[in-house]
Amino acid sequence: MKNFVKLIEIELYKIKHHKLSRILFLSYFILLSGIALIAAIRFNLGNIEVHLAEQGIFNFPYIWHFNTWVADFLTFFLLIIVVSMVTNEYTYRTVKQNLIDGLTKKEFVLSKFYFLIVLSLLATVFVFVISFILGLIYSDFTSSGIIFKDSYFLLAFFLKLLGIFSLIMFLGFLFKRAAIALSFFFIWLIVEGILYGILRWKIFNKEIAEQITQFFPYTSIKNLLPEPISRLNAAKNIGKQIGEDIAKFEGIPVQNFIIVVIWIVIFLYFSHKLLLKRDL
Repeated sequence: MKNFVKLIEIELYKIKHHKLSRILFLSYFILLSGIALIAAIRFNLGNIEVHLAEQGIFNFPYIWHFNTWVADFLTFFLLIIVVSMVTNEYTYRTVKQNLIDGLTKKEFVLSKFYFLIVLSLLATVFVFVISFILGLIYSDFTSSGIIFKDSYFLLAFFLKLLGIFSLIMFLGFLFKRAAIALSFFFIWLIVEGILYGILRWKIFNKEIAEQITQFFPYTSIKNLLPEPISRLNAAKNIGKQIGEDIAKFEGIPVQNFIIVVIWIVIFLYFSHKLLLKRDL
């Protein structure tokens, strides 16, 4: 525990003195607070007017699913912080200095990973607080059994953040340049999408394609937070009118969590291996 605190303090000191990271960090949490503004959104779908607040988006337990999904759209702000945290060590040549000051290469990588855990936890707690307050204000259901029924979405959100951060950390160690690491990240998203399309339309069908691609790094992480819109009453009603049967949501399979945990371990392992093999 003492070593954990020491390594976290090192990373927090670096973030504190990095202006861009401070701005991005503050922007993320300010925008995250804007979830409450969703209550005012109204839009028309054909002859149907949809007012999101009236569709139960702030009802327990649905709010856990919806708010974590919305918060996930802001993850890019934190991605820049994470990739900068790694690549700046090479840009300013502080990797070698940290090792001279007494950190082992294992501790150096762990200091980054521990920070990712804290960052993911901070974001998750913030979403929990916002969701809990909004739920108490707007939800039609406030019994204790209902309030925390689907709160496992918070765990999914935490693990998704940690998974995506671990991936971008690995890319930072691999390429040592933030722009290249982020570019490769987005290229990889496209590659996974193309592979899914080939498997679905050219080789197999949708079901088999999804069974295969669920093991892909980004797809497995993305699968932790499926879209919640189809669970809204308005979406179900629209589906009936256009002849589409919107299937009942059955939760997140346990295997999704396991796959992401395995990828996190892989990213951490190879980040350490990269550092071990390089002459600093």
